[in-house]
Amino acid sequence: MSMIQVRNLTFGYEGNVDNIFEDVSFNIDTDWKLGLIGRNGKGKTTFLNLLLGKYEFSGSIIKTVDVDYFPFEINNKKRMTLDIIEEIIPSVEDWKIIKELNLLNTNPEILYKDFSVLSGGEQVKVLLVSLFLKENNFLLIDEPTNHLDTETKDNLAEYLKRKKGFIIVSHDRDFLDKVVNHIISINNSNIEIQKGKFSSWKENLDRQNNFELTQNEKIQKDINRLEIASRNTSNWSDKVEKTKYGTKNSGSKVDRGYIGHQAAKMMKKSKVMEKRIEKAIEEKSNLLKNIDRNDELVIKPLENNRKSLIIADKLQIKYNDKAIFDKISFDINNGERVAIVGKNGIGKTSLLKLFLKENIEFNGTLKIINDIKISYVPQHTEELRGSLKELALKNNIEESILKAMLSKMGFSKEDFNRKIEKLSEGQKKKVLIAKSITENANLYVWDEPLNYIDILTRIQIEEAILKYKPTIIFIEHDKTFVKNVATKIINLKN
Repeated sequence: MSMIQVRNLTFGYEGNVDNIFEDVSFNIDTDWKLGLIGRNGKGKTTFLNLLLGKYEFSGSIIKTVDVDYFPFEINNKKRMTLDIIEEIIPSVEDWKIIKELNLLNTNPEILYKDFSVLSGGEQVKVLLVSLFLKENNFLLIDEPTNHLDTETKDNLAEYLKRKKGFIIVSHDRDFLDKVVNHIISINNSNIEIQKGKFSSWKENLDRQNNFELTQNEKIQKDINRLEIASRNTSNWSDKVEKTKYGTKNSGSKVDRGYIGHQAAKMMKKSKVMEKRIEKAIEEKSNLLKNIDRNDELVIKPLENNRKSLIIADKLQIKYNDKAIFDKISFDINNGERVAIVGKNGIGKTSLLKLFLKENIEFNGTLKIINDIKISYVPQHTEELRGSLKELALKNNIEESILKAMLSKMGFSKEDFNRKIEKLSEGQKKKVLIAKSITENANLYVWDEPLNYIDILTRIQIEEAILKYKPTIIFIEHDKTFVKNVATKIINLKN
């Protein structure tokens, strides 16, 4: 067992008003399996980079163990996979690599293929095997589950359950519950470590937030009372000051000297009281910074009197004249929330694009009502450019509503002023979600909308969908989200 000791860590990027971390201290046992969670933009990847020694900071990080980062950077992917593994771990024996791949239910034949032709899931597995074969190293695993299908995630979870000594960033609640035994959470004002899985951490967070909301109401009442007292004290001192110009002593004339002396005493006393009240207000205002409120997102779907929006009969998508999944027949009706599931490469995204009337080859019949208005969230974010104002104008949506939704999802004022292409991947996906729910549509078509999006925002999106009940078709590998949201599942099979 080794320890990583963080003492009085303070860090902020140059040009930012606020620090990301302010005087935080904690210890990490390198045998722990930690899930690192927090809002997008709160500094999860930054923290991993600090552990790697990439940035200068105040305070200290004491490590007695080597640290490795996933995803490992590969300069030339057009090489045989085995050569890449041997570059990461020189002189590793082949049988050890094959043993680890078998644990991941992965055919060892991929070792003799170019790394570039492997699927995303296979590449993830190869890099994780390489890093875990560096025995005694502590691994920092940054979002390995994005774009992975459910089966691959489950294989990866079983593999990681056998390992020890890592910090993993993932926004998949089911995956975290299977894999980790500690949670390290980056909150609004501190970093906390709790023993247990994600679900136990979430229960504790809800309990703490409910308590703090109650306390916050009491504190706000105290602040209001103190502010009234401060105004009254200020008014009192002003009145006393004015009396030296209008009060008579013994009924003859104004004794300004006497009244002035009394007024000065009263003024001094009132100023002392004002300072005390202001200090009390400041102290109470600084309490309970840590609460993370999940403000409600709003979706306003357009009403449609038609029962069925899409009808498919014996539908198959074709690539090069070859059908890629079994025939499917289904209706998508008003108010339904339909999840499309299946392995990567089975044609899920192509099916969505067919609904968008793109030029996709298919067999069977597909009927889509003529006057349907669709709001689309693509899987990737590469086309996002410019400012939020420009995005709102281009898509004919209210900029103020777009920003209000993003604010509820954790955007700061600084984020609003950045070009969209400069935002993190999680923030870009939030822009796509906010744009979609701001649009009025009959049907919402979302392709892996939750990739890179933090857990608290996922819960907000879930709650909004369940409250406003839009008709939605989506692809998503977050099993908890699918379980909570979907009313119908279309399962694509070979």
